[in-house]
Amino acid sequence: MESFLDSVVIYFESIDPVLGALYASLFTWGLTAAGASLVFFFKGMNRALLDGMLGFTGGVMVAASFWSLLAPAIEMSGGSVFPAAFGFGLGALFIFGLDKVLPHLHINFGDDENEGPDTPWHRTTLLVLAIALHNIPEGLAVGVLFGGVAAGIPEASIGGAVALALGIGIQNFPEGLAVSMPMRRNGASKFKSFWYGQMSAIVEPIAAVIGALAVTVFIPILPYALAFAAGAMIFVVVEEVIPETQRDKYTDIATLGFIGGFIIMMTLDVALG
Repeated sequence: MESFLDSVVIYFESIDPVLGALYASLFTWGLTAAGASLVFFFKGMNRALLDGMLGFTGGVMVAASFWSLLAPAIEMSGGSVFPAAFGFGLGALFIFGLDKVLPHLHINFGDDENEGPDTPWHRTTLLVLAIALHNIPEGLAVGVLFGGVAAGIPEASIGGAVALALGIGIQNFPEGLAVSMPMRRNGASKFKSFWYGQMSAIVEPIAAVIGALAVTVFIPILPYALAFAAGAMIFVVVEEVIPETQRDKYTDIATLGFIGGFIIMMTLDVALG
């Protein structure tokens, strides 16, 4: 396993980092599609399993926010906390604004609990938009790290960028499943359920390329950009992911999933970063 990961890092070192950001985010999108594809084999999913996987997603995002984003942002700022603090707050406010203007529906919430402006949009669309909100900061985080490598910033390593992409990809698998399965259970066809499940991650490659190019052009913004992605991810975890896991009797399973996700992401980052 270690030699395989080393080979992946060596490959990404051999290509343009912006292209690497695109490839890495296509990988994370692909794992979302893989998770959504399970709808072709199963019609339903155990609620305890869903809550555990959502908790796992939150753990990965929190660990990535510190180990892959905030710590490097502070390090490349010479120990100054201001760029990280400012970027972190700005990222959280960015998702807060999107949360208010973009209609969406959390996975475990009822049809009358949609957030954002009132809309006649179908539940399916609102579910996809909710997961898309999760994925915007994830794509940005991957792109910003690869952009830092392209800019020649010592604290931004290919290994760290690959570790982040792997961690996000792993937690994207249950996200695709979490969209497609409820749709299938509500009567949508297998293909339609799969299609919308994988489409929830289409924003990741777009956000990744934008983040990589922005950092490449404006090198001084890198610490702010890393912290921005971290703030956006933490907002998503606290405002969306955790509440989705706390609406049934499987809160302990969700918590253990969170711990597992945190450990895996931390291990990946330390091993490769």
